Amino acid sequence: MILDSETKATEHSEDHGDELRLWLRLLTCTNLIEGEVRRQLRERFDVTLPRFDLMAQLDKAPDGMTLSDISKRMMVSNGNVTGLVERLVESGHLDRRTSETDRRVQVIRLTRAGRAEFRKMAAEHELWIARIFADLSAKDVQDLMRLLGKTKVSARKATQQKA
Repeated sequence: MILDSETKATEHSEDHGDELRLWLRLLTCTNLIEGEVRRQLRERFDVTLPRFDLMAQLDKAPDGMTLSDISKRMMVSNGNVTGLVERLVESGHLDRRTSETDRRVQVIRLTRAGRAEFRKMAAEHELWIARIFADLSAKDVQDLMRLLGKTKVSARKATQQKA
């Protein structure tokens, strides 16, 4: 049996503080959920999570986005986005045009076919997420959202403090 980091830490809980065990639980949950989403996208649509994420960003911007804007939203480098864009242009999911205001800038947007395919994937994705959280009550979800919001603020504050 393969043990995740959280399970290993709880075997010797006296060696680890509550905060470390919390971090490991969050990491375990994230890895489980992300792994299932990656698997479903691959099996159902033969698409990677980064491609899905890129299409999701563009679905929110019908007029398109620059590579720089996409990379900021996805929190990855322009180089990572460029490869994804190239493959999605080749497959007919995206089109690319030169910006009307700056000829050095490329604007990327979903094609009609790309938008239709993304919306089909997004609808199933929403069902997968709902299934993953099906054992949580509405109150559980609300409580988790509140607590994770506080966690996000705390983490952001800690990362912005000078050492």
